[in-house]
Amino acid sequence: MRVIAELPHPECKISIFAMNQKYIVKFEQGTFEQSYKLAELDLSGDGVNDVFEILDEEFIASVVDRFKVMRTDFALAYKRHQF
Repeated sequence: MRVIAELPHPECKISIFAMNQKYIVKFEQGTFEQSYKLAELDLSGDGVNDVFEILDEEFIASVVDRFKVMRTDFALAYKRHQF
């Protein structure tokens, strides 16, 4: 798996990887991460530029919101077990 692009964003790190005819888009925020896999065959053939088009601000905003939900869910689970 190799990194083919990184997109700057103030709220999370966005990396795009290429592996086995797939693009993997990984979002990281602190200790949390989300990843999305896209088959090259499902795109129009313009390579990583197709991935850039999918990663619009509306999608990225929903990813950032999901990080907030993930953080809340984890904090609640942690508190239930009082380590």
